[in-house]
Amino acid sequence: MTSLPGGSDKGGSAPEPHPIVCARCGTQARAPQPTWTCSVENGKRRYFCEACSRENLRAIEGRLDSAWW
Repeated sequence: MTSLPGGSDKGGSAPEPHPIVCARCGTQARAPQPTWTCSVENGKRRYFCEACSRENLRAIEGRLDSAWW
């Protein structure tokens, strides 16, 4: 393995992915889900599960920030 500046290794195992968490209800998913919604609010990505996305579809389509739902 080759060590890069800063002490990280170039090879080896990839970092473990962080679970995706619904910003509204807290439901977790290990990998991106095709039925989830991703929104960028104030420069930050926020993910919403299928249930929360369906409940707030009109607000999402109207581009309202999730604070308004």
